[in-house]
Amino acid sequence: MKLLRFQGVKKAYRSGSVAIWALRGIDLALDPGEFVAVWGPSGSGKSTLCNLAGLIDEASEGSLVFRDTPIASLSDDQRSELRSRHIGFIFQSFNLVPVFSALENVLLPLQLRGPLTKAGRTRALDLLAALGLDQQARRRPDELSGGQQQRVAIARALISEPSLVIADEPTANLDTANAQAIIDIMHDTNRRLGTTFLFSTHDARLLDRVERQIHLRDGLVETDEGAVGAGRC
Repeated sequence: MKLLRFQGVKKAYRSGSVAIWALRGIDLALDPGEFVAVWGPSGSGKSTLCNLAGLIDEASEGSLVFRDTPIASLSDDQRSELRSRHIGFIFQSFNLVPVFSALENVLLPLQLRGPLTKAGRTRALDLLAALGLDQQARRRPDELSGGQQQRVAIARALISEPSLVIADEPTANLDTANAQAIIDIMHDTNRRLGTTFLFSTHDARLLDRVERQIHLRDGLVETDEGAVGAGRC
């Protein structure tokens, strides 16, 4: 079973009566456990592709299938539920809630789904400890370094044990030492848990470490390096 499949996917945004096509016909698939980067020049469609993969946006044409479920067949509530349970997000600017502690930020996805449990809290503390943040669990984001904030964001993305983590330029705001540490953490998570990672990035430090590079240009896949024959399509 493919984790995610794009079939003839196009996406247009409207500017008045004019349609601006961000994606012009994408055919690709992700297998469970992949470590993949989407890259290309500004305006190539990277962010749009990731927004569609994260079920944040909807295709204008074509079909998107997640774990054998056609996304177009789902209601808004069903799409939100699927996203909540199976997809985690890591953002370039971290997007942590400034008045929450590190622990509270990690627990936020669980809180949005219902009352917190002891097991959920224990898992959050374990994740923070695994990421070297057990001593920072009570600190707010403004008391943490950039690298520490990104580790909190990774823990938050993983708290729901997602099948897919989508990361938008996760190393762009980090120095080399922190960037390499974050990449190591994500790669280790990918290997240990089989979590699929899909990155949108310009960062050569990250591109050098992924197993598959999808190069977009003008809303189309120009190259797909690391893909295994037709099995990826």
